Amino acid sequence: MYLRLTLSAAILALSMTSALADMEFPAKIAGHAILPAETYIQPPADAPAQLKISGQFTNLARAEGMGTVMGRSSGRPTGVRVPFFGQPVQGHSGIKRMRDGSFWVLTDNGFGSKANSPDAMLFLRRYNIDWGRGAMDALETVWLHDPDKKVPFRITNENTEKRYLTGGDFDPEGVQIIDNKFWIGEEFGPYLIRADRSGKIEAVFETQVDGKPLRSPDHFRVVASNPGAATDPSVNLGRSRGYEGLASSPDGRFIYGLLEGPVWDAEKKDWEKTAEGRTVLRILEFSVAEAKWTGRHFKYVLEPGATAIGDFNMLDATTALVIERDNGEGVGAKVCPAGQRAENCFHDPAKFKRIVKIEMTAAMANGPVRKIGHIDLMKIQDPDKKARKPLDNGVLTFPFFTIENVDVVDGRHIIVGNDNNLPFSSSRDPNRADDNEMILLDVEALLKAK
Repeated sequence: MYLRLTLSAAILALSMTSALADMEFPAKIAGHAILPAETYIQPPADAPAQLKISGQFTNLARAEGMGTVMGRSSGRPTGVRVPFFGQPVQGHSGIKRMRDGSFWVLTDNGFGSKANSPDAMLFLRRYNIDWGRGAMDALETVWLHDPDKKVPFRITNENTEKRYLTGGDFDPEGVQIIDNKFWIGEEFGPYLIRADRSGKIEAVFETQVDGKPLRSPDHFRVVASNPGAATDPSVNLGRSRGYEGLASSPDGRFIYGLLEGPVWDAEKKDWEKTAEGRTVLRILEFSVAEAKWTGRHFKYVLEPGATAIGDFNMLDATTALVIERDNGEGVGAKVCPAGQRAENCFHDPAKFKRIVKIEMTAAMANGPVRKIGHIDLMKIQDPDKKARKPLDNGVLTFPFFTIENVDVVDGRHIIVGNDNNLPFSSSRDPNRADDNEMILLDVEALLKAK
């Protein structure tokens, strides 16, 4: 009897421990939609003439002649050349499902940096996704612009009437819609941006962390130092490590910005880490009504093998979904032999691509969130043959360098999408630029997990 009770208690204890751990749950594909890589749109009629062509500065020096510079992914040619005629519909970096079933999708800065993206226009598009046809049907496009000069620094199109924004100004990476306003999390500053329904900028909020400004080397108040001089002491975030995910509370009272990189600890002269050396990313809270940072935050701890997060959306008042990933891309037969690197194979294949469900209650404020469970995007089940890309060893993989879109669809489904970084990412075929993909996943067990 004693042995039986002890065994039962041990099983119960193990069960309780497992229930509190970050458990893996299955994922089954329920739909797959493709927007071809080379999809372009024309800028508005009143946009400056130079914006009819994009990608002229991807190598920093101006490229003369259409299609004269090959795009490359880790040295591999992707088959797509710049400059483009028109604006590419690429770089999907944030998503929000609407009540009518459509999706707002945010396009990022263009080509990866402030210096190489002054001809990439910033915009959002609303889509209906037809899972039966596997197609994304555009309903409307909203171009970000600043006619009232709310942006506190000189923009690329400073001396134009409409003042359309470009990737030389901002890098938008996450979006929320509250009271018919677009709230956009930006990576370069990092800044929080509010725009009206037409895309007109209403406010730009600089970020505060621990009562101090949070600034990357690309913040407009930062001035580069002369050789040999100390770097600007106000810089406390790495370049391009600002808001990668942006979420909002269901009641619209708070916005939560999740940084892609850790904050610099000036006292320790190191990036913020746990005692075990794991990278810590901040989730910063912003009050919508007060239009200011509350000073409260949460800590998201990266798993070993992960290098960044990709997106962030709330499920309810206390739980959320986060994309956690490595920097690898590609899998399968086209992986390079160990230790080798070539133009026609993946030398750093994808290994860690997850959607994580977290809990962040008031009691956890200023401390770590709890990871409830996750799905592995490298082994998505496809029993109903819904995948529109080849399977790898019987499963659909999502082996993209950047996966930057996740939101809940209903009680059992979520949507996940990649950022194809046109013309710079080739994660399914070593020498073919990635399409924009959206997958509908049945993850009922994950959504129900406590």
